[in-house]
Amino acid sequence: MADPRFFHVAGPFTLARLAELSGATLAEGADADLLLADVAPLEVAGPQDFSFLDNRKYAAAFEASKAGACVVGAEMAERAPAGMALLLSSDPYRAYARIAQAFYPVTAPQPWVAPTAWVDPSASIGEGCRLEPGAVVLAGAQIGTGCRIGANAVIGDGVVIGADCIVGANATVSHAVVGNRVNIYPGARIGQDGFGFAMGPQGHLKVPQLGRVVIGDAVEIGANTTIDRGAGPDTVIGAGSMIDNLVQIGHNVQMGRACVIVSQVGISGSTRLGDFVAAGGQAGITGHLKIGSGARIAAQSGVMRDIAPGETVGGAPAVGMKDWLRQVAALGKLARRKG
Repeated sequence: MADPRFFHVAGPFTLARLAELSGATLAEGADADLLLADVAPLEVAGPQDFSFLDNRKYAAAFEASKAGACVVGAEMAERAPAGMALLLSSDPYRAYARIAQAFYPVTAPQPWVAPTAWVDPSASIGEGCRLEPGAVVLAGAQIGTGCRIGANAVIGDGVVIGADCIVGANATVSHAVVGNRVNIYPGARIGQDGFGFAMGPQGHLKVPQLGRVVIGDAVEIGANTTIDRGAGPDTVIGAGSMIDNLVQIGHNVQMGRACVIVSQVGISGSTRLGDFVAAGGQAGITGHLKIGSGARIAAQSGVMRDIAPGETVGGAPAVGMKDWLRQVAALGKLARRKG
């Protein structure tokens, strides 16, 4: 039950409509005209709520739930409590995501420019934008239609931001070209100097960072994440990528489409990631590597070599997942033997 002070529910929706929106199918005997008013977790859902089950770990909660309807895999349908209507899906969580979006759609910002916002006369602001108190838009910047620029956010000289984007409070964006429907969370830093020095005994000489950050459509960049601009080539974040809070992406990194980068990951300069790469929390990836499409990196891994497409690695230094699990098992045996 979302707090109405912060979230505004749409609906109600019939079960048939939710099936249509989610791509799920009505289970045998389900009432297509059943009205659902909200979404809720299994444990607290009531007869007018819709819920989901995608992990057998929560089977007991499913069996005891009072939810009016639920989306599940077909293999779990027989464990539903009496009276619960079911939608069936091969991917219940994805189906639930579509349903939750219907109940809680993203709303366009209420157009407004706060009196304390500052926009350079040469900047361009699209229709329907909202600039909150203290927001700053500098010379030559272009912001598309329907954007929200949060309190005290700074959009630097010449930055281009597409339509329907959100730049959170206290975020800064410089030297960047940003696509449409991008969400930059509060405190993120986009486009600052990359960490580039010519090192030597006489001192470290700064190398000018002359590239940009190029961000594709429908990207999310988490709170307090930092993405350095390129040194010459651009730093590129592929369309549909999801970047968690507190991530560091170095200069010249090129990330493919729909990558998932979890909190506290660090990616060093000039590394290239293919499409659909996933990196678990606190993984560290050294520079100038190639991470193939579909590769998966376990949490806290230290990646020091190229990773083939589709390969799963873990450990520090990272090795193939089977080898890593063998290493962990062997270390455990040695420790027990010592004891």
